[in-house]
Amino acid sequence: MAAKRILMLVGDFVEDYEVMVPFQMLLMVGHEVHAVCPGKTAGQTVKTAVHDFEGDQTYTEKPGHNFLLNADFDAVDPAAYDALVIPGGRAPEYIRLNDRVLEIVRHFAAAAKPIAAVCHGQQVLVAAGVLGGKRCTAYPAVKPDILMAGGTWQDFNATFSDAVEDGNLVTAPAWPAHPEWMRKFLGLLGSTIQP
Repeated sequence: MAAKRILMLVGDFVEDYEVMVPFQMLLMVGHEVHAVCPGKTAGQTVKTAVHDFEGDQTYTEKPGHNFLLNADFDAVDPAAYDALVIPGGRAPEYIRLNDRVLEIVRHFAAAAKPIAAVCHGQQVLVAAGVLGGKRCTAYPAVKPDILMAGGTWQDFNATFSDAVEDGNLVTAPAWPAHPEWMRKFLGLLGSTIQP
């Protein structure tokens, strides 16, 4: 397997597990991952938030870690990357307001490069207008956005442990789906993973 260059779009209060675990997993199998945030540069950090499912009507939120950015957002050339990852949390609701973020996402979609989005990360895909005709999933509160954007909603069990692959797109409802979400994404990248 040839190592791929992967871009990860994050922001303050990105979900802790949804940024740290994929970042580390992708590095572990030999890929190069650049984590960037609008308005920040390499060496700066974003704060994360831990979202958990504790029987309430929605997830709970607790302080997470400081996640170190290793590349400059303003220097991103999407053509230099093979794939894109968009973690969830609260960051997607506001990074989607950044025109450059949407331009980057549209590049990956138009070029049919692998895109992995989890939880609320799909809000960025909705804002970029790239879900038309795509089958996907997300945190349930994002379902109306996906449907209004022309996507087809895939429902799963309450464990949030499944992922959907449709062409170049892999989506999952939340961090409990990491094994399935990352397995499918690594498959799109051409990584060899033992069952």
